[in-house]
Amino acid sequence: MTAGFRWLAIACAVFAASGCASFVSGAAESLSRAMLDHDDPATVAAAAPAYLLMVDSLITSDPDDEDLLRQGATLYAAYAGVFVDDPVRAKRLSARAFDYGRRAMCEYHEELCRAREMPYEQFTAQLAALDDEDDLPFLMALAQSWLIWVRANADDWNAVADLPRAEALLETVLRIDETYADGSAHVYLGMLKTVRPPALGGKPEEARRHFEQAIRLSGGANLGAKVALAENYARVVFDRELHDALLRDVLAEPSKAEGQTLMNVLAQQRAQELLSSANDYF
Repeated sequence: MTAGFRWLAIACAVFAASGCASFVSGAAESLSRAMLDHDDPATVAAAAPAYLLMVDSLITSDPDDEDLLRQGATLYAAYAGVFVDDPVRAKRLSARAFDYGRRAMCEYHEELCRAREMPYEQFTAQLAALDDEDDLPFLMALAQSWLIWVRANADDWNAVADLPRAEALLETVLRIDETYADGSAHVYLGMLKTVRPPALGGKPEEARRHFEQAIRLSGGANLGAKVALAENYARVVFDRELHDALLRDVLAEPSKAEGQTLMNVLAQQRAQELLSSANDYF
């Protein structure tokens, strides 16, 4: 799995899809908003574990609450994907995220409780029956946590073999409402289309269409999608002009934006790293 898979967490709204932390008190909701609006990732990284433990305690008190489980999956997936570099910790925390994501789906939609174990044809048939916008947060939470878990276990081919199931979840999100969470599912799918090089079945042009659609759906505000387009498309096809133009555009944008400041700062950090290494890459 490429280093760019870190953006599976960043580009798709750090620390949750829409409505993060609405599952608890107004104080916790304010805390989530403060984290998203913060411009110093190191501060957020230091504070996040205490917040995660609070989520754990809430789930322990009400282990069958589908919304608590869903938010726990999203929060742990984002934290493990963005801030955890140690492979052992990444495996441990992503496993918790995936566990919460699967349990959330079990509580919400019993037929998908065995999403990983059931035959693939049965799995996709269950997904085909979904058509309600209320399904979207659960589909995204399971997809996010599943992908971060696969990334952490990229040395296990049994885990990597799960990627088509995560892709099917994301395709279902797009079928129901591609605008959900500013088109986050498009960014994830773009990543998946470039996991493998073109010679081994990668589909960079399909990836480009997904990234560009995410950018359009966000009105250009999704800086993470622009970075993903540069890193996971322009680099793959060796388009230096597009690569540098996208990254310079990201760096020229203001980072402060309601609900997206943290994501934008992280995107700009990655953009600078990619620009700095461009001469060595191209």
